[in-house]
Amino acid sequence: MTAAPDQPAGEPEVLDILGIGFGPSNLALAIAVDEHNRRDPAAALTARFVERKPRFGWHRGMLIDDATMQVSFLKDLVTLRNPCSDFSFVSYLHSKGRLVDFINHKTLFPLRIEFHDYLEWAAARLDDVVAYDQEATDVEPVVEDGRVVAFDVATSDRGGRGITVRRARNVVVAAGLAPSLPPEARPGGRVWHNADLLDRVETLPPSPRRFVVVGAGQSAAEAVEYLHRRFATAEVCSVFTRWGYTPSDDTPFANRIFDPGAVDAYYGASEDVKRMLFDYHRNTNYSVVDQDLINELYRRQYQEKVQGRERLRILNASRVVAVDPAENEVRVEVEFLPTGERTTLVADAVVYATGYRPTDTLRLLGGAAELARRRPDGAPDIGRDYRVVLDAPADAGIYVQGATEHSHGIASTLLSNIAVRSGEIVESVLAHRRASAARTPTRATTFAPAPAL
Repeated sequence: MTAAPDQPAGEPEVLDILGIGFGPSNLALAIAVDEHNRRDPAAALTARFVERKPRFGWHRGMLIDDATMQVSFLKDLVTLRNPCSDFSFVSYLHSKGRLVDFINHKTLFPLRIEFHDYLEWAAARLDDVVAYDQEATDVEPVVEDGRVVAFDVATSDRGGRGITVRRARNVVVAAGLAPSLPPEARPGGRVWHNADLLDRVETLPPSPRRFVVVGAGQSAAEAVEYLHRRFATAEVCSVFTRWGYTPSDDTPFANRIFDPGAVDAYYGASEDVKRMLFDYHRNTNYSVVDQDLINELYRRQYQEKVQGRERLRILNASRVVAVDPAENEVRVEVEFLPTGERTTLVADAVVYATGYRPTDTLRLLGGAAELARRRPDGAPDIGRDYRVVLDAPADAGIYVQGATEHSHGIASTLLSNIAVRSGEIVESVLAHRRASAARTPTRATTFAPAPAL
C-alpha cells in the first residue's frame, strides 16, 4: 500500500479508514469511498480493508442453485445512494451481456448465486484496497495531548505466523453474523449449521437415508427443499416448534420498515417504541418463509401422500431434546410438544437452521473497547451516523455496520440500507475530518494507552 499523499517519508501511513471485514457492508463502503474520491479528488479519503477469509464470499454454504433473493435487486450495493453508479446490479448485468435477458425475466428477485456473482464482480474491482487472510486481533487507541487521534489495528495472517499493524483515523467494523446453535447442538461431521450445508453434504457417503432439519425460517425451508430434491431416496424430516411454516410479510406497507427514512424515526424513538416496532415487524424477516416455498413444500408432501411413499416429513409442534452423534449416524430424540411423546430418528446428518447472532463488536475492538460508552443493557452507545460514542476526547472514530438493531432498527443486518448507510459513514468521516482540521493540527507520533476516565 502506498502512503497517503501528505504523509512525510519515513513515517507510517495513517489511513482515513480501516475496515474490519469485507462482506457486503464494507464492500459498499469501499465503493462509496471510491466514488467520493473520483468526484472530489481534493478531499480524497485513503481506505483499506482486512478480511479473515481467503477471498470474498457471502453465505457460500447456502448458495442453493434455485434459491432467490428475498430483497429487490435495486437494494444492491449502490442504487439507493447513487442510481447512476457503475457498481450497480444493472451495470453488472450489462457487463455480463444479460441485461435484456434479465428484463425479459420480469423479476425483482434474482437467483442468489447470481447476486453473489454480482458481489464478487464488485469486490474484484476493488481488490487493491483489501487484504484477505488477515484477521483483526486488536485495536489500540493512539493518544496525543489527551485526545484519541488514531487507532492501531493489529491483524494476523492465516496460522498466526505474522502480525501487521495498520494505523487509521477511523475504524469501521463490519464483522457480519455468526451461526447460532442451541445448547444440545455439538457441531461435528454429522451435525452442521446450515451455513455449511453445501460443503458438508459433499462429505457424506452415497445414498443417505435420512436428514433432520431443525428450524422454521427461510433457511430451514430452503435446506429441506434442497435435500429433498437432491437426494431422491432420502427421507427429510423438518422439525420446528410451530404448527406450520409462517409466511413472511413482504407487503408494501410492512416493507417500509426497511426504508432509509425509517432509520431516522426508529433511532429517535423511545426504547419502548423501538421494542414495539421490532416485535410488530419480526415477521418481515425472522423465522418466516416465502409463501411460494411454503406452497411448494406442501405440494410435495401431499403428492407423496397420494403416491403412498412419504419422504418429506413435517414434525411440527416438536423440538429436539437430545442429539447423539456416532461415527456413521446421529440419533435425534424429538418431542411432540402437545403430548410429550418422544420419537428417536436415526439420521445421516442433522442440519440446524437456527439463525445467526451478531458478532460481538466490542470483542473485536480489543483495547479500544474500553473507550466505548455502554448502554444500560451493555450494548455500545452508537450515534445516528453509526459512530460509537467514546468516553474520551477523540478526533478518531469507530463505526459499526450490522450490529445496530438495538439503535437503528430491523434492517441493520440486512442488505436493504447498506448503500445509504455507507454514504452516511463517508459523510460523517469527512465532517469529523473538517472539524478536526479546524483545530490546531498536531501529528500523532506516539502511542499511549487510553487515558484514565
